[in-house]
Amino acid sequence: MSEVSLATSVGSVALRSPILTAAGTAGFGVELAGYGDLSQIGAFVTKSLAAFAWPGNPAPRVTAVDEHLVNSVGLAGPGVMAWRHDHEPALVAAGATIVTSIWGRSAQEFADAAEALAGSSSVALEVNASCPNLEDRSTMFAHSPEATAAIVRATVHAERPVWVKLSPNTPDLVAIAAAAVNAGAEALVLVNTLLGLAIDLDARRPVLGGVGGGVSGPGIHPVALRAVFDCRRALPDVPIVGVGGVRRGEDAIALMMAGASAVEVGTAIFASPRAPWRIQREVERWLSSHGVRSVHEIIGVAHG
Repeated sequence: MSEVSLATSVGSVALRSPILTAAGTAGFGVELAGYGDLSQIGAFVTKSLAAFAWPGNPAPRVTAVDEHLVNSVGLAGPGVMAWRHDHEPALVAAGATIVTSIWGRSAQEFADAAEALAGSSSVALEVNASCPNLEDRSTMFAHSPEATAAIVRATVHAERPVWVKLSPNTPDLVAIAAAAVNAGAEALVLVNTLLGLAIDLDARRPVLGGVGGGVSGPGIHPVALRAVFDCRRALPDVPIVGVGGVRRGEDAIALMMAGASAVEVGTAIFASPRAPWRIQREVERWLSSHGVRSVHEIIGVAHG
């Protein structure tokens, strides 16, 4: 196998590999450390954190539908300061490159979460825009260019680059992505889950305590590909992290060809906690077998 460079970058953030974990699928700290070396993948993305502790939605919170998951966890978490005390030190000791995902119910709460991370080891903030907007209860931030821009502006004064994670549940994704970039986001993370529902046929009611939830798994991979492709075409100079339905190396390669500089692995981790490391090896083998010496050679090639 010929030597291949997996090194990539997302804007100003240099990464040893294009393979990252996805927020909400690998825990808050070193939960996956028993399955692989966290220092050997591109980055560990934390479960989303607010400036405060949050209990999340009532149980049950997750259900399987064939190869997919529907979740209504409701952004449960200990809050940024508890994470910094209880989890960050172990991640640093493990040599992980840390991207911290943050959320809030208002622009001020996003600002508070970003401020609480001042001095942390995070190389970037992943701003989870798929949250209900208490200042406009009719929508989530990621469904509005103005609301998305507001939470980006609230966080760009942090000490690190802002990546904004957007929802595929809107026909205005490209316009929303442009608004995020114009507000100061350094990179886009595409995409979050699709809206869905699971019904318990015996109980004749929704399965999840939060009623509806986010659908993830292999079926959303074409949705993620389309989102990455469209945003790359419209915003060719903006770094993109692709996420959605990545189960194997070829899925990651496809997202990079569509325009992603890095790729997050999510739901596949629940089936196999070693998935990020396996997928990274598969990417390396694919590149080598196709005579590609660096991941940079394939990023965006689908655009001709």
